[in-house]
Amino acid sequence: MESETTHLYDLKELDMALTENILKEVISALEEKGYHAMKQITGYLMSGDPGYISSYKNARRKICSIDRSQIIEFLLKRGLE
Repeated sequence: MESETTHLYDLKELDMALTENILKEVISALEEKGYHAMKQITGYLMSGDPGYISSYKNARRKICSIDRSQIIEFLLKRGLE
């Protein structure tokens, strides 16, 4: 008889993983287009203007799908670890 296992997931951890994946995809798309990804993302985070992010490979749509404060929280957490 197989036992059923209940998996508990931390929603915050899942959000952080999603944010990380999206940032990696956006950075990759920006770099492929020849942009300085960190400067473009910084511009977006500071101004809120999605025009800083290229629409190449849906990068703009992806980064706009998560709240800017969540991106900042993710970057701060990673930077302080």
